[in-house]
Amino acid sequence: MVFLSSGKATTQSTLSVARTRARQGMTRGKWQDHYARRARDEKWLARSVYKLEEIDRRYKLIREGHLLLDLGCYPGSWSQYSSRKIGSRGEVLGIDLKKPDRFSAPNFRFLKADVLDLDPAWLANEIGRRDVVLSDLAPQTSGIHVTDTSRSMGLAKCALELAVAVLKKRGHFLCKVFEGEDIKELRGEMARRFAAVRTLRPAAVRRTSREVYLLGLSLID
Repeated sequence: MVFLSSGKATTQSTLSVARTRARQGMTRGKWQDHYARRARDEKWLARSVYKLEEIDRRYKLIREGHLLLDLGCYPGSWSQYSSRKIGSRGEVLGIDLKKPDRFSAPNFRFLKADVLDLDPAWLANEIGRRDVVLSDLAPQTSGIHVTDTSRSMGLAKCALELAVAVLKKRGHFLCKVFEGEDIKELRGEMARRFAAVRTLRPAAVRRTSREVYLLGLSLID
């Protein structure tokens, strides 16, 4: 009798855990689908646009006539959003290994390149000074926390180096990075370069994601 009772308890416990996980999965799916459906309905190229929109709405980063650099621009939603904000007098230059082929605009141009191979001085001479540098760069994830965080940090540091080279005085820099021990070091480096630094996690970031955004406001000359 004890064995049977124990078996029933175990079965009930297993079913309870399964139901809980199923409910959590459905909740996450609904939450994620909200942004995907919204992006589709509003004709944006990707749900990631809402991360930039939230930050821009709060800090007023992108203005009419601005010159922008979008690092890791594929699939194009950040360039798409920015091109609408800056108007015909501005320009967005997107850099990535893959061209955002579903997006084109008169004020957008694309440079195919690996950001890790770009020389900051060459880039500054090639594209001129920029008002804002955006980086949504992300590594190919391996599922190994330390490895993925390290790769993300490497991309973020590269983006910062390029941003410092091309930004105008009082220009702004927004960068995605995976949370890890080295984020304090990166934030400290940005604090030496910018008048203010903010760590942000927009609502559209997936709840299971480790990504955050570092915002450097007003480059110090």
